[in-house]
Amino acid sequence: MSTLNNCETCPAHNRANLVKLGLDLSNTDYVLAMAGNPNTGKSTVFNNLTGLRQHTGNWPGKTVSRAEGGFIYNDKRYKVVDLPGTYSLLSTSTDEEVARNFILFGQPDVTVIVVDATRIERNLNLTLQILELTDRAVMCVNLMDEAKRNNLEIDIRALSRELGIPVIPASARRREGMNELLAAIEEVATGKFVCRPHKIKSRSAKLNHAIESIAKQLEEEFPGLPNQNWVALRLLEGDNSIIEALRTGELGSINVAEDQGQS
Repeated sequence: MSTLNNCETCPAHNRANLVKLGLDLSNTDYVLAMAGNPNTGKSTVFNNLTGLRQHTGNWPGKTVSRAEGGFIYNDKRYKVVDLPGTYSLLSTSTDEEVARNFILFGQPDVTVIVVDATRIERNLNLTLQILELTDRAVMCVNLMDEAKRNNLEIDIRALSRELGIPVIPASARRREGMNELLAAIEEVATGKFVCRPHKIKSRSAKLNHAIESIAKQLEEEFPGLPNQNWVALRLLEGDNSIIEALRTGELGSINVAEDQGQS
């Protein structure tokens, strides 16, 4: 475990963008996103963390519902946003676009990725896409009771080592693993645990050059745009929502620096 002792008072979330996404950040120290495929028990984990301190609504300008909640842990106040369950962040649906934009532009302090212990291989696609967007994540391997019932063994330490993030086994229906999950969330949020997530390294030199060239132009046009390399890759791949945001100038409204580090 790596330590970084001087970041306990430095939240990573982008306050300005989160407010634009409709979040009330009063009485909030850290922002937590819940992500995962459908049917992984993500909502059960969310309910365990937030209890009755939650409410629902819609994302601004969308028909997609949003559940928010909160909890206090070691005297710090956490705002929790339950993102739509998705299989990908490649924005082929409104749900995927909402989840992606929240992680990409809101830059939550921690993204909890809930996966199904009986189908980890199916869940890794979304996991790796999230780790391309953020260095601050925790994996919750839920439904461990089902895995045990099916005689499946999971090497949690090896999974954590390969992904470069904390991995916590859990059975949310039984509330097992929740204390360990809270501890891991706190360590990532405060910087006590510095994630070193898996990144794709198999791109060709030509592709890397193209990404770097576009990213440089993005920085010139939209200074401080988060995850410029990822945005550049999506432009190369023809992501219509990113192309439209570039065409309309919406990307210019993404203000990264002004509220960084404020709770």
